[in-house]
Amino acid sequence: MPASEILEAEGHLIDSQVLNQIFDTVVHHGGEFEVQAFDIGRTNDEPSHLTIRVTTKRKAELQGLIAALLPLGCRVARGGNALTKPVARDGAAPEDFHSTTNHRTQVRLGGEWVPVAHQRMDAAIVVKDGAAECRKLRDLRKGDQVVVGVEGVRVVPEFVERDRLGFAFMTNEVSSERRVEVAVGRIAAMMREIKATGGRVAVVAGPVVVHTGGAPYLAELIREGFVDAVLAGNALAVHDIERQLYGTSLGVNLDTGKAIDGGHRHHMKAINTIVRAGGIAAAVAQGVLKGGVMYECVKKGVPFVLAGSIRDDGPLPDTEMDLIKAQNQYAAA
Repeated sequence: MPASEILEAEGHLIDSQVLNQIFDTVVHHGGEFEVQAFDIGRTNDEPSHLTIRVTTKRKAELQGLIAALLPLGCRVARGGNALTKPVARDGAAPEDFHSTTNHRTQVRLGGEWVPVAHQRMDAAIVVKDGAAECRKLRDLRKGDQVVVGVEGVRVVPEFVERDRLGFAFMTNEVSSERRVEVAVGRIAAMMREIKATGGRVAVVAGPVVVHTGGAPYLAELIREGFVDAVLAGNALAVHDIERQLYGTSLGVNLDTGKAIDGGHRHHMKAINTIVRAGGIAAAVAQGVLKGGVMYECVKKGVPFVLAGSIRDDGPLPDTEMDLIKAQNQYAAA
């Protein structure tokens, strides 16, 4: 038998093209929609409101469709409380648990919308004493009450405001025909705006920054105060330090692009130098390391997290080889 549900959504639905995404998602899941009401915001700040009935051929398909619509800001209209089930085994959520996104989320408890704390994607929502928080699956413990299903869950996606471009361009594919300078300029403008409004900028980078000659510019951004955290792996730090000590990256001279004799040892010598100094900060303090990305992080007091991998040489003393700890340090930074 066909199954249907009435959903609601609000926000700058047209400007952000969310309305089209809602319709496309329904069709993609083999469902049908009927717009029951749509009130367009009449000012720059006033949101639009949508009421829509979605229908699928079977009830199981309806639940999947609604789950796909939640990240777009849709919610079940009938106003029920969020449903929970207890965790039966440490680290394992109930089968139908709600998997979170990075967008702000609320759950309905006792008839009131409660914000979910510690918002992050790919987590479960644990409810306790009238409060709710995101928790990684590995951190669930037997007896925890986890939100299941789609009822009583409200997600607030990022909407493009009517009076500015916002950050939506980052979600679109950049055409190969579009000048790179245009994208770079817009990212620079975004960074200035974030810093001007008290926000934080985290750089997630790999050794390609060094290979392609970008390290001096990233170092300058850090020195000028545009970067608040650097999240990387052992390789970025090793290649950055090798460049500072020997002018090479994996033995290749970055000025000439040619491999030099004995250069294959440089990355290991770089690691050894930092180990002998007692770590990156110690190497800076001792005058062993005098420039580069890691140097600027230390001098500026910008926190950095280096997550290890199975392929790492050394690794550096600063590299966290316990990946669960590294993930937690990433989140904290």
